[in-house]
Amino acid sequence: MDDRERDRRDRDPEGRARNARPRDGLGRPLPYGAEGVERQPEGVERTGDETVYEAQRLLDAGMPFHAHEVFEDAWKSGPEAERALWRGLAQLAVGLTHAARGNGSGGSTLLRRGAAGLAAYGDARPYGIALTELTAWAEELAGRVERRQEPVPAAASAPRLRGRAEAAGPDAADSVR
Repeated sequence: MDDRERDRRDRDPEGRARNARPRDGLGRPLPYGAEGVERQPEGVERTGDETVYEAQRLLDAGMPFHAHEVFEDAWKSGPEAERALWRGLAQLAVGLTHAARGNGSGGSTLLRRGAAGLAAYGDARPYGIALTELTAWAEELAGRVERRQEPVPAAASAPRLRGRAEAAGPDAADSVR
């Protein structure tokens, strides 16, 4: 990469490379000037319940890539003891992203990787998250995208992170650690 090309790259205020191109709901870059969806701000610190609520809102809207970014923030800023939980959930969300983009191989790999990480929690329900059901959902979706090798509808394929009674808002469920 020559100096002219490097200077044309988008940079954040600290000088790190950042792609400022607009993105679609699945996180794919669009041409400069195109109408995209608002990107998730990076580095937001939320409570566990706020993280689950915001991620579910994005999953329901068919934006699993953006939900992945919410989980990634929790993974990077949360307590060490919870990092595997948030990493597993981020992998499920990005697995759904790949499956919705038509990348069955990548989608199934990430869905299974995330499910394996969450399986270590057994029947626990941290922040009211139905991990056993999520693991089953991920395995089923992974098998489906491997067999069909075609995109799945992101919103219609998105999981419920919590049971319906617990999905009312960011403070709806008690934290279980």
